[in-house]
Formats: sequence, C-alpha cells, structure tokens
Amino acid sequence: MIDALLLAAMAVSLAAMAWLLKGGFRTPAPPPSALKDTRAYTPPAPPEPAAHWSDGGRLQTEVVAESRYADTVRALAGAHGDDGADTRLQAVLMVDAANPYDDKPVAVFVAGKMVGYLTPKDAQAFRTQLTRQALEGQAVSCDAAIRGGKLWNGKHLTYAVWLDIEAQR
Repeated sequence: MIDALLLAAMAVSLAAMAWLLKGGFRTPAPPPSALKDTRAYTPPAPPEPAAHWSDGGRLQTEVVAESRYADTVRALAGAHGDDGADTRLQAVLMVDAANPYDDKPVAVFVAGKMVGYLTPKDAQAFRTQLTRQALEGQAVSCDAAIRGGKLWNGKHLTYAVWLDIEAQR
C-alpha cells in the first residue's frame, strides 16, 4: 500500500515537473504598448553652447555607444582607408530632461547630429559641474574625437566617440 502511494506521488511529481519545464506558470508577455521603444525618442537639437569645457586634450570620456547612431558616427569619421580614424570635431552636450526612458541623461551631439549619451556616472558628474558653474539647463561644448574603423582580420572595427571633458573614475 505504501509502495503504491509513493509511486503515485512520484508520478504526480514527475508530471508536474514536466509541465513546468514545458512552460507552465509563465507570466503572459506585456502588451506591445507597455514595451519601451527607444527608437521612437530622439532628443531635440541642442541650443548654442553656453561654455566650452576642456580637459587639456586628454579625450578620456567615452560616449555610450548605441547601435542606432553607428551609421551617423561612421559618416562623421570620414574617409580614412584601412587605417583607423582619428577625426577631430566639436561636441555639444546637454541634459535631456525630457527623455522618457532615463533619469536626466546627457545627450551628445557632434556636427548637430545625435551620437549617444554619457554613462550614468559621467552624466551625474556633468550635471554637478553645470550646477557649480551656474549653467543648469544650458548646453556645453567640448572637443571630440571619433576613433576606430581600422581594418583588422578583414573587418573594420567599430567607431567610438571620445570627449575632452574630465572622465569620472
């Protein structure tokens, strides 16, 4: 009798495990309207910069790469053949307070085109520096370099945008 009960309990347990592994108790997917579509939002073009910041030409702050800006960055890098690009331009940074997907990110524009954002840590330091210099709500410019694109193992490497503002470590 006990053997029969143990066998029955094992069978029920195995059936339950099989059902769970095949997808039981999964939460339904959220409706498409609830999913974030980061491609739908683009920050407005920045106003004229109120100041120009520099970190002595060190170019140690990297812009967070976003794949949807890769074509723009590649075009801004210009022609450089199989050697890597080191294109120098001016960037304009501004706090993107209207961004529905992030809390006060800092948008980076080069030649009037969006190329990405600062990391959250760099964005916080940027906002702190704006406050210290009484520039809240204003855009700031800095020198920038677009590097990358070198031919390596038959493929071109990706590009990165580096800014001449103090990096946060």
